[in-house]
Amino acid sequence: MTRPARVENAEEELDRPITDRAAHEASLGHLRGVNRWLGGTRALRLALDAEVRPGERVTLVDAGCGAADVPLALSAWAAARGVDLTVIALDRAEASARVAHRRTRGMDAIRVLCADALALPLADGAADIATMTLTLHHFDRDGRIAVLSELARIARRLVIINDLERNWPNYLGARILAASLWRGNRFTRNDGPLSVLRSFSPAELLADLRNAGLHDAAVRRRFFYRLVGSGRPSANAAAARTL
Repeated sequence: MTRPARVENAEEELDRPITDRAAHEASLGHLRGVNRWLGGTRALRLALDAEVRPGERVTLVDAGCGAADVPLALSAWAAARGVDLTVIALDRAEASARVAHRRTRGMDAIRVLCADALALPLADGAADIATMTLTLHHFDRDGRIAVLSELARIARRLVIINDLERNWPNYLGARILAASLWRGNRFTRNDGPLSVLRSFSPAELLADLRNAGLHDAAVRRRFFYRLVGSGRPSANAAAARTL
């Protein structure tokens, strides 16, 4: 199947300064629905099921957390699995971090920070696992490699990227949603279809993971046309972080 042409260096509404907080928060709600109903959180849970054993104590960094729907879903997953999970949730947009903080207030297992994925305010090996959902496609090629390298720097065990597959079904679905459910929101109406055009084929995501120096890199397809890429920090770097 042919794919839509990839769009590089286009700016999404969520990448710009936020002036309409109500529309911004409503758009974050749309993203929450996409993750819940179109397989995003399920795809991440499946990846973690294969990596984390019941009874483990795990620290996870979620970069580009938006309204914290992924950290909240993972906290529920961990409770059901008997995993002692601590999530450090980060977003560079102050407006998003504010919403995430409000939605996780009182939850000691989730810590929210306003921080840029290009320069994470965390020590080397600060987490066991680093994740990013629907965020990597916001960066150009050099930015993607830099972000993946940062995630590998702070993760001892695994980096997981959960993003869209760039194909016609995803794009047409986003266009239909933009003309219906999202039509009243300028953020999602614009960013939904554009996000698909900025996203990946499996080979492209795999190449980014490898170019960032991640080992055992792999990409899997999940419902609904989600790509889950994963890779491990270099053995030498991981060993140094345990000393």
